[in-house]
Amino acid sequence: MSALLNTVLPVALIVVLGYVVGRRFEIDAPTLSRIILHLLVPALIFDAMYNARLGSGSVWGLTLGFALAYAALGLLSWLIGAATRLPRPTAKTLVTAALSPNSGNMGLSMALFALGQEGLERAVVYFIASSVLMFGIIPAFLRGGNPTQSLVFTLKLPMFWALAGGLAFKALGLEFPFNLEAGIHLVGQACIPLMLLTLGIQIAKNPVQIGGFELLASGLRLLVAPALAIGAGHLLGLERIDIQVLALQSAMPIAVNAFMVVAEFGGDAPRAARSVVLSSVLAFLTIPLVLLAVGVG
Repeated sequence: MSALLNTVLPVALIVVLGYVVGRRFEIDAPTLSRIILHLLVPALIFDAMYNARLGSGSVWGLTLGFALAYAALGLLSWLIGAATRLPRPTAKTLVTAALSPNSGNMGLSMALFALGQEGLERAVVYFIASSVLMFGIIPAFLRGGNPTQSLVFTLKLPMFWALAGGLAFKALGLEFPFNLEAGIHLVGQACIPLMLLTLGIQIAKNPVQIGGFELLASGLRLLVAPALAIGAGHLLGLERIDIQVLALQSAMPIAVNAFMVVAEFGGDAPRAARSVVLSSVLAFLTIPLVLLAVGVG
């Protein structure tokens, strides 16, 4: 529990500061969001992929487990949205929230604390798969259009090229001259604080209303996702440590990236913001349960 507090409370502090700023000043949130998504997020993604330390073992098993679990989760979320007759933008927001775990700054630190270095290396594989989904597929899903239009749209996104470029540089062992990677790293480091501040500003500009949508999105993210991950892991016959990583990373709350992409590419941004906050609070209760379910702690 102390690791969870140490991870979540600093995040909460930055969101609260953003809320205070949003209440006191007129902030051009849309412009700030565009700067984050088109400059800071690509820098963060490239830096993370370029510096990732991937363990050779279990990469394919974890990737297949992620794909299987998240295909089921995405389909289930969409069917629930259709069954409850949510407006199309709201239904897409529900799917986005369900498929957007905070597998980076929170998930990696939790994996290291709970499962050690072996768990961290596997958690990085999950983080990369999640990044491909978040920045290569979900924006096109939110924007809509036929498959060709979606592909063209994805190929225009700087996040996609940052992801591909970071992985390519890593695979080829390329290095930057004049320590330029340090500049990319600094730009990327500004991303998470500004995203959290923007989330707080968005909450300040909209009444805090926790209703059925927010509870549903949080439930899908915190409970259904890890359950599907455990099932996928057993179905594929993965090792115990792989299943534990799949479950733990899948149990992370909704990432602030979900709010950012919904606000930029289409959907219900206020509901997305409230779902991020609620799931982060409820994670205090659900993550320990998931850890117990997979035999950790």
